[in-house]
Amino acid sequence: MSSTLRFQIVGEAFNKRAVEVPNRKDRPSEFFAKYVFTRQKMAKYLPANIYKKMCDVIDEGAVLDMATADAVAAGMKKWAMELGVTHCTHWFQPLTEGTAEKHDGFVEHDGKGGMVEEFTGKQLVQQEPDASSFPSGGIRSTFEARGYSAWDPTSPVFVIGDTLMIPTIFISYTGEALDYKAPLKKSLKAVDKAATAVARYFYPDVKKVISNLGWEQEYFLVDEGLYAARPDLLMTGRTLLGHDSAKNQQMDDHYFGSIPMRVAAFMKDLEIQALELGIPCKTRHNEVAPNQFELAPIFEETNLAIDHNMLIMSLMKKVARKHGFRCLLHEKPFAGINGSGKHCNWSLATDTGVLLHGPGKTPLDNLRFVTFIVESLMGVYRHNGLLKASIISATNVHRLGAAEAPPAIVSSFLGKELSSLLEHLETSTDDELISLSAKQTLSLDIPQIPELMQDNTDRNRTSPFAFTGNRFEFRAVGSQQNCAAAMIVLNTAMAEALTDFKMRVDKLIADGIEPTKAILRTIREDIKTCKPIRFDGNGYSEAWKQEAARRGLDVETSAPIILDQYLVPDTIEMFSRMNVLTKAELEARNEIKLDTYTKKVQIEARIFGDICMNHIIPVATRYQTQLIDNVSKMKTIFPADQADELNRPNLNLIQQMGKHNAFIIENVERLIEARRVANRIKDEREKAIAYHDTVAPLIEAIRYHADHLELIVDDELWPLPKYREMLFFH
Repeated sequence: MSSTLRFQIVGEAFNKRAVEVPNRKDRPSEFFAKYVFTRQKMAKYLPANIYKKMCDVIDEGAVLDMATADAVAAGMKKWAMELGVTHCTHWFQPLTEGTAEKHDGFVEHDGKGGMVEEFTGKQLVQQEPDASSFPSGGIRSTFEARGYSAWDPTSPVFVIGDTLMIPTIFISYTGEALDYKAPLKKSLKAVDKAATAVARYFYPDVKKVISNLGWEQEYFLVDEGLYAARPDLLMTGRTLLGHDSAKNQQMDDHYFGSIPMRVAAFMKDLEIQALELGIPCKTRHNEVAPNQFELAPIFEETNLAIDHNMLIMSLMKKVARKHGFRCLLHEKPFAGINGSGKHCNWSLATDTGVLLHGPGKTPLDNLRFVTFIVESLMGVYRHNGLLKASIISATNVHRLGAAEAPPAIVSSFLGKELSSLLEHLETSTDDELISLSAKQTLSLDIPQIPELMQDNTDRNRTSPFAFTGNRFEFRAVGSQQNCAAAMIVLNTAMAEALTDFKMRVDKLIADGIEPTKAILRTIREDIKTCKPIRFDGNGYSEAWKQEAARRGLDVETSAPIILDQYLVPDTIEMFSRMNVLTKAELEARNEIKLDTYTKKVQIEARIFGDICMNHIIPVATRYQTQLIDNVSKMKTIFPADQADELNRPNLNLIQQMGKHNAFIIENVERLIEARRVANRIKDEREKAIAYHDTVAPLIEAIRYHADHLELIVDDELWPLPKYREMLFFH
């Protein structure tokens, strides 16, 4: 692509006006969940007895019988057809990090040569997708195609366009989970059971514990024309080549800056559509890197929150194209600037309204607070390697530990006050109840500025699992990942920790120890046990890496080896004991993750080699030839000594380009051979390790030389849009 064409595209992007967004005069509360079959709509479209049964199914876990399903389907169809719906689909989350759907029309024969719109309970409850065409890790073979999707009534049905979308789980013919939702729901059941039992030490009337999640979705926007001119972005979601822009984020002027008009129009359109689908969008802002932004909703129950996150990622891509953008969810689409994550704010709450990770007002409340904090730390400490494995990928590794995101070592930040409290409890020998300081006021001594409420903890952005006042923020999840993978591990680990805690407390009580003292003594043991996971310092420092290794934390950095954590005995035992995943299901997930890692690096290597040999080298050679021609002509018109002096700069450039070209050509051949060698390896783990150790490093080594050619070659000849054009088009 010539510079002229590139700048034409840039100019078109700059001059493009914001797409007209409907100027809604009604308030968000009036159109919120317009396209969702909410309880309010259930009450309107279902008979009273059916509505009550559905509430029991959702709230109490009652069994859904087919007669009830038929009645619900009839009411659902009536509501949907009033919105112009003609099709339905089971919407599920296979192990691809995306969602899947197969649309069926409301069409059946009427027996008289015509047709009738029909939607039955059977169609609502169950469908049969082809299970052999999704990643299954060996659970399903090509000739074993049968799989089932089954309705999840706890996540409301919604409408997109002319289709009724039904959230479902996805399992194999023999019952194994082939998705994220099925084990997620099992993990939520496990943590509900374990946390309810412990919460009753403090509040006997508690019937249920809910896991809450508030995600923060980061993303980039690039102009659609520039995106289309980058084969690497098209194929991999990130730029495999590209030199730093002279200006990127070093001025710190983009973060929380004024939102550009075109982007603001996109955000408004996105929020309206999201709110209509019941996604409670709350926050929007510019992120640190240029053309990087963030969207965050109000927290929700974890299962629903994850469904909404998967839906918003799909919606963002669709709405972005309407506005002439492409939405990039890759964790590291551009080198040299911050990548994108998805911070997951996690907490537990009772059905009576108590936030279990929030401080209390009485000593007994505070004992409950410390209990759930410490047992959260116990779960994370025991399975810190597994928690890291849940978020590791070929794409997220480019972001983790890059002085912009948490390091690839899981630790927890608690803040000065809470850390001091745990240290006091650890060394204390008495069984006195504890008190916590309330929030302090922060007086700024500035006229007209009111006193501020100061939190009990600061924030540590280098901590992967930081306590932030009434919740833990797991900051290592990648921007394009399904956060269910991390929530499955976190909630199951918490369930295991609380189950073990209760067993030990109950044993002490059976031995005659007063309950409060039994809790304190058990908490003291656990504070000592999980102490290695607590770290309030700089997670980016080299000293921490060495200290973490001394503490026995998982410090592995190779993604394929990190994934081994899915098959260690402690992991298998925990998931089996908590009835979340079987050994066979864990083996399948491990194989899928390894295979996905290999294929992503393989695709990157193939497109990278193609760009180098078919785009970069020809252009560099053409420019080199122009320089050589110039040198030759200079010799014909100037005396030899003067020509030599005048030609020296161009000769230096010719020599530099020759070295860069030679390195690229030689090492692209090595890259191709490394792929061939790796592809011959049968074992999935060994193949992934080979791609990690031999293929990925070559891409980075070659990129260095290609990016330097970008600085030398005539801008008119350079074939790819540059960073300065993609990141500063407003």
